[in-house]
Amino acid sequence: MIVRPGLITALMATLLLLAACSGGEPSTKTPAEIEAAKAAATAKAEVVKGPNGGRMLVDGDFAIEMTIYETNQEPQFRAFATLDGEPVDPKAVELAVTLKRLGGKVDAFKFTPGDGYLAGNGVVTEPHSFDVEVVAVHAGKRHTWAYENHEGRTRIAADAAREGGIAVERAGPVTLDDSRELLGTVELAPNARSQVRARFPGKVMAVNKQVGDRVRAGEVLARVESNESLQTYSVIAPVSGTIFERATNVGDVVGSEPMFVIADPAKTTVVFNIFPRDLEVIRGGQQVVITTLDGAPVGSGRLSAFLPDGNRAAGTALVRADLPNPTGQWRPGMALKGRVIIGGVQVPLAVRTDAIQPFRDFQVVFAKVGDEYEVRMLELGRKAGDYTEVLGGLDPGTTYVSKGSFLVRADVEKSGASHDH
Repeated sequence: MIVRPGLITALMATLLLLAACSGGEPSTKTPAEIEAAKAAATAKAEVVKGPNGGRMLVDGDFAIEMTIYETNQEPQFRAFATLDGEPVDPKAVELAVTLKRLGGKVDAFKFTPGDGYLAGNGVVTEPHSFDVEVVAVHAGKRHTWAYENHEGRTRIAADAAREGGIAVERAGPVTLDDSRELLGTVELAPNARSQVRARFPGKVMAVNKQVGDRVRAGEVLARVESNESLQTYSVIAPVSGTIFERATNVGDVVGSEPMFVIADPAKTTVVFNIFPRDLEVIRGGQQVVITTLDGAPVGSGRLSAFLPDGNRAAGTALVRADLPNPTGQWRPGMALKGRVIIGGVQVPLAVRTDAIQPFRDFQVVFAKVGDEYEVRMLELGRKAGDYTEVLGGLDPGTTYVSKGSFLVRADVEKSGASHDH
């Protein structure tokens, strides 16, 4: 079906005239206000599609159909000119297009004749989101149009962004850490335990402490009657700590075996499993960052040398790291994670991995300019630690959403800003 530009123009004029009047009474709007109303109505008018699937731009009997062609090639503008609905020789038209992108970047395109169309002289880079200005000259007459072609863009007020937890940072150079993740178990440190024995064999006459009791150095734990002297003496706590084990009761006869084990719960370590694939890169003395299984920070320390015995059941070697535990909250047997940095490489541009979201067939982050957010399609490289290298699609120094990007993505999808040429 041929779209008749004259009919479209007449319909638009009628709609704009009706919009300028209210209730049949004369309009009190100034000429400037009427022009503004016309412009707003034009912007909101439904996009008219041409026979090639592009946007129709109409000025009297002359029209340009703007398309972006990207089948088996990089995206390129193609424009089809018509006069009173009939094709115009591309050689008879001078055409220029200017794209104004969010953030101030401007792309300008000149056009050359092709096989039935005018071809833009460059690649229309993603995202295809811009304010468009089109200037065409045919038969000595100049035609101009302006329209919005926004994609993957939304506006979020600053207070709403703060309340939603949206945070931003600038994209730039980052050292990508080459790291290994370890899984370990909390244990008491080797120097945390003290065994308490009777000085002389004899009968236990009294026991003053139970498992779990806190004791101070010098406290009486029990009283024993000596077999030789028949004198009763006190068994004293040599250190402060918690009673972890008690192996005696009133009436028992004790000899050289431990009666109590006192341990300091603040003296703990994490014993990490090292799999064979990591034996060549994990070494004693390396720093390890310790976290809970869900990533909450716990502390940091340095790895010991490999322990003499490994974990035979798991087929792993074992290393130990001291664990700061002043409150005693990390109990023996609890599982924790560790991350060991074994090297790093500086890359010129990277973004936080958690900031990357899927959008159409791309992996994207959201650039922020004022209160507006817009997708940036990324070409990604290496990933290490919290960051992923960016090889293309993002300018260094761009402010992007580093936290809460999924909220921006949801708002973009709700706004319906689609890939429309």
